[in-house]
Amino acid sequence: MNDFDIFEQMQSNIPEYSVSDLSLSLKRMVEDNFSYVRVRGELSRVTVAKSGHMYSSLKDDNAVLDAVCWRGTMSNLSITPEEGMEVIVTGRLTTYPGRSNYQIVIESMEPAGQGAILKMIEDRRKKLAAEGLFDEGRKKPIPFLPQTIGVVTSPTGAVIRDILHRLEDRFPRHVLLWPVMVQGKGASDQITAAINGFNAMDEQGPIPRPDVLIVARGGGSFEDLMPFQEENVVRAVAASTIPVISAVGHETDTTLIDYAADLRAPTPTGAAEKAVPVRADLIMEIESKTRRLQAAALKMMSHKNSELRAQMAALPHPKRVLEMASQRYDYASEKLNNTLKNNIKNKESNLHNTTAKLPHPKHNLSLAKQKLESTAARLLPTMNRHINDNDARFKQASRMLETLSFKAVMKRGFAVLRDENNGVITSQKDITERFTIEMHDGKQSAKKS
Repeated sequence: MNDFDIFEQMQSNIPEYSVSDLSLSLKRMVEDNFSYVRVRGELSRVTVAKSGHMYSSLKDDNAVLDAVCWRGTMSNLSITPEEGMEVIVTGRLTTYPGRSNYQIVIESMEPAGQGAILKMIEDRRKKLAAEGLFDEGRKKPIPFLPQTIGVVTSPTGAVIRDILHRLEDRFPRHVLLWPVMVQGKGASDQITAAINGFNAMDEQGPIPRPDVLIVARGGGSFEDLMPFQEENVVRAVAASTIPVISAVGHETDTTLIDYAADLRAPTPTGAAEKAVPVRADLIMEIESKTRRLQAAALKMMSHKNSELRAQMAALPHPKRVLEMASQRYDYASEKLNNTLKNNIKNKESNLHNTTAKLPHPKHNLSLAKQKLESTAARLLPTMNRHINDNDARFKQASRMLETLSFKAVMKRGFAVLRDENNGVITSQKDITERFTIEMHDGKQSAKKS
């Protein structure tokens, strides 16, 4: 048997697979051998589909591994996946036969060391700062004495007790607590919802809307403070219309919400101190200012009394003022009397002079009479002529009227028939039952036969 025969015999002994069968076998082998793995790498090509699933890749210097994180797992991740973030993921390997590749199904994700977290936070800080969320110009002043203070923190633990105790010592105020988780999965969503919830409260509602918010938690590890580094919390603080005081961790701890808040307090107790003044100090200050005001008022009144007495001493006695006024009145009255007398004399003299220049009224009447007689002499012939002419025309018109009158015709034997309404009957058909015959010397009633 030669080599060719041996090769043919070997081929006949190899089992034959379909593509699907081979893909399924490979899938089972990969999943059985790599059912739980931890992989470290840099996130690349991070894409969240409309379905909520995330598709990405993990890479290092020499290789690339496809990764998928289902929507249900995405909501429970402790961090938000971002491009370029170095992470450690835990999950299982599987294959995707449709493309003949393998991928890891992510079940959990964490930053690969504190350095990676710090880089992620710094990159986020720069991005939010570029959007203007940290600008000093947009920060709101904290009310001097708020009526209601909203607190976003855990309902258990020392933080809320410290805040309430400090407020009670300084200046008791009405406090509204919105209980939230302050670390772990889902904490950032609860904190965001609390800030937005306080801002959504009706100012005229039954529950008073806070005048200032305190977002607080006690000290903790770097990872414990991560919810206050999340972008959704920072944006909620920046968008709050209610002034926000941040008080997260110890004095040396700094989170991203400290940049977005209107005021940063080193501790939760410090936040309470910045929210309200000290009542005792205010009372002492008011009392001190009241005493100073009273002293200033007394000093001013004393000064004004001295000025008044000095001015009164400089004034003349009222009797002397009246005497001088009476004397001036007498002088003025005498002067006015003399002036009036002189004016009357001058007016009388002017009147006499003017009257002497005027002609006597009898002379004026004589002249007017002469003018009237002269005018009458000129007008009388003309008037007589007009009267004679008008009289002649009147007599002529009278004669013509008498000639043309129907009564003149009636004297020649004619008569006028009038109906019952004294209207003239001009046609036989107009004759009424009773009518009147009018002649030149009288009337006679008649009846239609």
